[in-house]
Amino acid sequence: MSSADRPSTTETPPKLLDFSQESIRTLHYTWIAFFMTFYVWFNLAPLATTMLNDVGWLTKEHMKILAIANVALTIPARIVVGALIDRYGARVVFSALMVVMAIPAVAFAMGNTFMQLLIARLFLSAVGAGFVIGIKMIAQWFTPKYIGRAEGFYAGWGNFGSAFAAMTLPWFAITFLGDWLGLGDSGWRWAMAINGLVMGIYGVMYYFLVRDVPVGEKLHKAKKTEPMMVTSYGDLVQYLIWSIPLVGALGILAWRVGNVIIDGNPVLSTTALTVIYIVLIAAYIGHAFKVLQINLPYLKRGVPEDEKYHWGSVAALNATYFANFGAELAVVSMLPAFFEATFSGLTGSNGQVLVSATVAGIIAASFAFVNLVARPLGGYISDQGSNRKRTMLLYMGGIVLGFFLMGNIGQWSGAIDADGLREVVPAFDGIWWLIIAVGFTVFASVFVQGAEGATFAIIPMVNPAMTGQIAGMAGAYGNVGAVIYLVLFSLVDSRTFFLILAGGALVAFLVTLFMLQEPKDAFAAEYVRDEEGRIE
Repeated sequence: MSSADRPSTTETPPKLLDFSQESIRTLHYTWIAFFMTFYVWFNLAPLATTMLNDVGWLTKEHMKILAIANVALTIPARIVVGALIDRYGARVVFSALMVVMAIPAVAFAMGNTFMQLLIARLFLSAVGAGFVIGIKMIAQWFTPKYIGRAEGFYAGWGNFGSAFAAMTLPWFAITFLGDWLGLGDSGWRWAMAINGLVMGIYGVMYYFLVRDVPVGEKLHKAKKTEPMMVTSYGDLVQYLIWSIPLVGALGILAWRVGNVIIDGNPVLSTTALTVIYIVLIAAYIGHAFKVLQINLPYLKRGVPEDEKYHWGSVAALNATYFANFGAELAVVSMLPAFFEATFSGLTGSNGQVLVSATVAGIIAASFAFVNLVARPLGGYISDQGSNRKRTMLLYMGGIVLGFFLMGNIGQWSGAIDADGLREVVPAFDGIWWLIIAVGFTVFASVFVQGAEGATFAIIPMVNPAMTGQIAGMAGAYGNVGAVIYLVLFSLVDSRTFFLILAGGALVAFLVTLFMLQEPKDAFAAEYVRDEEGRIE
């Protein structure tokens, strides 16, 4: 059947507050689900200092390891979830993820040993895969003409969960639960447990609130969960190479954790590390074997022209998400402590420290707070511009400048801190410099979040039949970036860390410049589905 004979689907222009449109209701229900997962995922950073004060045996080294663990399993989780949503649909997978992840959320809140906290946090890190699910859901409800702004709104408001956690959790745990309800220093435990339970309840609700596709359309499901299909032998080589960091990042995480000495013993023994490395190598070999098994016969038969797509664009989008979302995860994890430590000497007229844990959390939340506008704006500009690749490049260049400015919020004092790292103090004295520092943070964030919106304005267009897998791989690369950056952060001072982030964005800019291809029909006002319901 020719494409002219196939049924086409158009949509009424979306209006954000028109709840009579099922697409708009689905958008709102889905960003709320994403918001829930991110609120739970990022409940550690704003309560880190509270935990240290309450639990006598916890140390800063413990917290660094927990921060890395918090993004670890999101890497394989996003790959697995990306395949699952292509197989079973977004609705059931999103509901299941929220319900299941409520268990480690509560377990972490009640943990009484470091190993209990570490294991619970590792499992809980899989909750970060929720983002990928919503990308697929929104792609089923909006056409190419509007998909950038729809995906951007979904991601921006959902991502706001991390900022809202930073803004509200210290007050909720310390003031409301600790002081007003008399739960004392353990208020942080109840705060974490409560938000985990709320997420689980919404997971049940979500299943009954949404459907996967509009009425009259068929949800295309993959017959089984398989690796990504490629359309040339060169793409096959690229796929195998770009799959290595997905496993390698976990190996780096294991190495970093294994080198931490707590109570005179390493967190992971040499034997345990060896077993982990062997398992990871075996996992990659198994993945590579499956990729070859699925793709070689397909390539030998000859790939029809209408099934070909540009895999280099997948690689470029992996790189952009490594440098923007990976940086965001890392920065959100360390920013409250950065502001609290760097501006610890800033006091008011009464001698009271101005940047307390609560204030630092609110200031640091400015980085994620602008998600509400910046990420939808990135998608909107990508929709409105004449070239999505050019928009992507402009945003990546802005990230380079933004993190360079953040690297100059502080300067090296010449002293060495308790962790053996160069001590960072404000570059200038006075509260005016704190205000400028917040300005630098917001500037960087506008480009980081906007680049994320621009990335996912392109992803559904690379190969619509594999949106889940492509989104899953790019999303996983965001977490690869987070793991790499957080490991580096545990080894360097904060100023050096921001300059590393700027360098990573510059590399991603160059990869995008040479590898990203402008999507075909990137601004189409309608989409066409074949007889099986697949977007053409």
